[in-house]
Amino acid sequence: MSRMLIKENPVIIVPSLAVKIGLNEAVVLQQVHFWLTISKHNYEGKRWVYNTYLDWQKQLPFWSVSTIKRTIHSLERQGYLISGNWNVVKLDQTKWYTIDYLKLEELEECQTELPTGQFDFPPNQTEPVNSSNEVAEQTSLNQAIPEISSEIPTEKKTPVVEIINYLNAKTKTDYKPSTHKTQELIRARMREGFSVDDFIKVIDLKTAEWQNNPRMSKYLRPATLFGTKFEAYLNQKSFTKTLNEEDFDLDD
Repeated sequence: MSRMLIKENPVIIVPSLAVKIGLNEAVVLQQVHFWLTISKHNYEGKRWVYNTYLDWQKQLPFWSVSTIKRTIHSLERQGYLISGNWNVVKLDQTKWYTIDYLKLEELEECQTELPTGQFDFPPNQTEPVNSSNEVAEQTSLNQAIPEISSEIPTEKKTPVVEIINYLNAKTKTDYKPSTHKTQELIRARMREGFSVDDFIKVIDLKTAEWQNNPRMSKYLRPATLFGTKFEAYLNQKSFTKTLNEEDFDLDD
């Protein structure tokens, strides 16, 4: 057996939580929860845990410090992670964290439950065994599997839908949140630790910069905004001068 599968504490990911708040956010929140369960630091009726960003990165070494910092800031903006300063010396800026469990309970109440038994397979069995009659009955109840196409279904309330709806409202366009390429671009950036707020900021920055420029307005599209230059767009200064198409290495 590979040693890579043992001798280390596993990182726990709750799939339903990751869908609701983001994959990176779910991992970090679970890690904070673990430390809160054993913490002896109680302030204002809550348990708290403290760590520097570098300390968190030692626990989650597959991420950079900047990714962890973005993820923690995202959790704070969403209201699931509460920060404070309970250091004896107030000049010490090490941040303390606790979780808003009431807000998490509200999230859980809104969660759609999977049909009972849908994934309840016997031990060592990866697929359910059905008789021919059971297969026919199940097929009649389930929806048909859609054919592979350039567009895939989306739920009403997802980060992809929220981001594309915002882009369409700002730029007066009609991009589809169900387009496979668009979804992959957004999910790729989210896997890097960026939040919905980061997408909104990029859309705002580039709209202010390009919308009134006939040569640049065509680049207000998912393929350009959410591509590999996303982080550079996010960290640029506010638009102060007119830029030309030649200033950018953009996709056609």
